[in-house]
Amino acid sequence: MQYKDYYKILGVSRDAKSDDIRKAYRKLAKQYHPDINKEPGAEEKYKEINEAYEVLKDPDKRQKYDTLGMNWQSGQDFTPPPGWQHVEFGGDMGGFSDFFQTLFGGGGMGKNFGNFSDIFSGQHQPMRRDVEADLTLTLEDIMKGGTYSITINKKAMNVRLPKGITDGTQIKLPGKSDGGGDIYVNIHIAPHKIFEVSGNDLTRDVKVSVCDAVLGKDIHVETLNGSVTVKMPPGIQDGQKLRLRGKGIPKRDGTNGDMFVRVRVEIPRHITPKQKELWEELSKLS
Repeated sequence: MQYKDYYKILGVSRDAKSDDIRKAYRKLAKQYHPDINKEPGAEEKYKEINEAYEVLKDPDKRQKYDTLGMNWQSGQDFTPPPGWQHVEFGGDMGGFSDFFQTLFGGGGMGKNFGNFSDIFSGQHQPMRRDVEADLTLTLEDIMKGGTYSITINKKAMNVRLPKGITDGTQIKLPGKSDGGGDIYVNIHIAPHKIFEVSGNDLTRDVKVSVCDAVLGKDIHVETLNGSVTVKMPPGIQDGQKLRLRGKGIPKRDGTNGDMFVRVRVEIPRHITPKQKELWEELSKLS
């Protein structure tokens, strides 16, 4: 029997945090999921990933595994030391490897673990599968909030947008996947024709004439909530930004992000003889 390096299987370090272990598991489980990956050996790899996660996600099981495994390397022949007391998982452990069964046995019944044979064999109940899905919305959808429909594995589900949604936000739908697994919906904001999105902040360009930039005239700016008047300081430079506080995307605390107006000074391509005369006069004064 060979020693299994569960950290190596999940691709994490031995001092990895719980969140890092969970993220690594979800990424690999998605990659090797039997419904997605039809390559030879993918299902066995999927089971191995689940076995590793079953141990490393639980602090007690992980501590016992670490104590036993600190002097072993992946693939080495393995025999538990004399007097080793395994952890009782309960149920028929046939879905797990010999290594797993040797360490953790199968005599007792932990109320939170269920029948692991059923999970892997699928004989009595569907395999518990966590699933990730993507939902792309417009910026206006994000601002409006509400509930949106998404189809996952031919099932239509509703996703309610909480406050504070940003690009990359992940919404959990607990127990909505096969066998009671969770669905994680990754929110994406579609590119907007006017606004750039960064977290809860927005940025847009506004074109102004050279004269208005030099003199510092007022400009009218369209936001997602209507038009506002913005005072430019005299001599503003091309590319300089003006902040409009609270005109961005709503945050979780009930406030809003900011909106930045990026000034784009327009240089006229064609001028009249009179305009040329005036520009030359200005050039002599500068």
